[in-house]
Amino acid sequence: MVATTIGACLLLAAGAWWSRIRGGVRRETGLSVLLITIDTLRADALGAYGNRDGATPFADRLAAAGVRFETAHAHNVTTLPSHANILSGRYPFDHGVRDNTSFRFPPGVETIATLLAAHGYRTGAFVSAFPLASRFGLRRGFEVYDDSFVGALARPAFQLEERRGADTVALARRWLEAVPGQPFFCWVHLYEPHYPYDPPEPFASRFRGDPYHGEVAAADAALGPLLEAILAAGKAGRTLVVLTADHGESLGEHGEATHGIFAYEATLRVPLVLYQPRLLAPRVVPDPVRHVDLLPTILDALALPIPEGLPGTSLLPLATGTSSGAHSSYFEALAGQLDRGWAPLYGVLQDRTKYVDLPIPELYELDRDPAETRNLTAKQPRELEAMRARLVPLRAADRGIAPQRESADVRDRLRSLGYVSAGPSPAKESYTEDDDPKSLMGLDVLLQEVEGLYQAGNMKAALERCRELVRRRPQMAVSLLYLAHIEREAGNLPAGISALERALAANPGDPTTLSLLGAYLTQAGRAGEAVALLSGPAQRTEPDPEVLRSLALAQGRLGRAMEAVATLTRAREIDPQNVQLLVDLGTIRLMAGEAAPAREAFEAALAQNPGVARAHSSLGFIDAQAGVAGPALEHMKKALALDPRECETLLALASLASRRAGAAAARPYLELFVESAARTPCAAREGPARRWLAEGSPR
Repeated sequence: MVATTIGACLLLAAGAWWSRIRGGVRRETGLSVLLITIDTLRADALGAYGNRDGATPFADRLAAAGVRFETAHAHNVTTLPSHANILSGRYPFDHGVRDNTSFRFPPGVETIATLLAAHGYRTGAFVSAFPLASRFGLRRGFEVYDDSFVGALARPAFQLEERRGADTVALARRWLEAVPGQPFFCWVHLYEPHYPYDPPEPFASRFRGDPYHGEVAAADAALGPLLEAILAAGKAGRTLVVLTADHGESLGEHGEATHGIFAYEATLRVPLVLYQPRLLAPRVVPDPVRHVDLLPTILDALALPIPEGLPGTSLLPLATGTSSGAHSSYFEALAGQLDRGWAPLYGVLQDRTKYVDLPIPELYELDRDPAETRNLTAKQPRELEAMRARLVPLRAADRGIAPQRESADVRDRLRSLGYVSAGPSPAKESYTEDDDPKSLMGLDVLLQEVEGLYQAGNMKAALERCRELVRRRPQMAVSLLYLAHIEREAGNLPAGISALERALAANPGDPTTLSLLGAYLTQAGRAGEAVALLSGPAQRTEPDPEVLRSLALAQGRLGRAMEAVATLTRAREIDPQNVQLLVDLGTIRLMAGEAAPAREAFEAALAQNPGVARAHSSLGFIDAQAGVAGPALEHMKKALALDPRECETLLALASLASRRAGAAAARPYLELFVESAARTPCAAREGPARRWLAEGSPR
């Protein structure tokens, strides 16, 4: 009996060893996995891929000591679908996520996280931008999915909702320190290279004329604390590191300023590095590889079973030089169709030949023409037909594009990141050369110009260019949404309302337009019209949460607090993760003079997300109303630290305190204002505040 048991154990041990070295490829059970995805990172932006400015030392060290894949490709050129491909090992037409707007990752599809969690791994994800917020479905399988920056601050138009890479890395390290000695799967996503490019110092000065590469350098520096110990451990380390990008950035190539419309190599080719010295010796692999290969590779490296039916294959044989590979790779870029009504882009890569299926088709030999400047469709008709034939079975597996009705808030946030949309455009039965993105990129350039002028504060020029955009493509409703916002910001609210009415006529029932028009009408003192506009859409079986939110604020303005509370409660049932709805609920209660339930709502918002500045300032207002200056000031300090724009609330509290209890009661609020004003948009009012303090009479 004992001999039999010992023999069985020896046999199991031998089998485990065999699984690690089968076919000349070493594997090891129990390794941890660190997946790093850097958003919008061109392969050639890294030193390891030819950039000689020396600005990415950590990624370069990882590549030098690991396996660098010279020709890796994504399958999408926007953030959410590309990460869905990476995590699931499936093509976008399989899992169904086709763009950032109006799609959710399906709950029934396995990912690296769900598979490793089932094998006892601790799992944590730390993301840095709204397109990867947990509401979009990638959270499943992760015990921790940190997107706590989402919804914390009020966002000026066209500005990002993202988190600094250094902050994301710090959160990931804190989690890793809490799971010592346990195998983990940790995904860290950094967003720095994404437009608009605004690198921190010292990279802003070093890359004054090249802010994109300044942000690349900042992302690499942020990774330093995460990678330093792993690199130092060498073969003693037990972490497999996978570093890649979701897609690249055009930087003006082929007329595209950023990414999302085309699928040239500037946006489709990505860096890919595998690092695990126990398994892999340093190597450069020239063979083409794909994002869908990553899930099989990770599972193979851990000696875990790979699910059947996946399009990708393990890269370990390539990484160890025991085989070569030449697989076809599918890609698509559908933002032009879904967001603007342009022709959809599909394509396939085979070895170094690339076919782009558009009304004006494209064919390139990448070895001879890496910049994709010579379209060979006319010169090589047989190769063109052969590549079309390769695309046919892939397209045949496409069950169709099935976008969901996205909430207006979500579309607004995505527009602020450069993913413009006025709701999914209906597909045409056929597209002509006039619909080809190559024929329409001038409109995209103009849209980028409008945004740039707005951000630079040149409101007059932004308005002129936006009006030109509307004249050139009046059926592109997103242009009218931009026009509405800029007209409002320029102080012409009636013109903003008019633009939204035109947008609604072009796209009847669109939730984005409805909710914005309702908000503008309420701001213009026409809350009754807003209620009339939104009441019908709010009665739908599945109403848009932002339509409900806009309706509630109009009801609150009319003094119909109970109706507003009921409307917001319904919105929260639909979108329970939307912390802003709790803030609005508290605001409605406060407007109705109900301090206790208002406090409860604001505290609930902070329990859900401690970084909500408006919840802190609102609690400060409630405490100030109650004459409790100490807690009020503490809340205001927290609000200012999170969002300097809350400085206006301090002046309101000073005025309130002065009216209720005299100038002495206002002094603490004014002192905090003066202390912080220089760091806020209220800096111009610091002088009057100082005079108020000197005179002892705030006005």
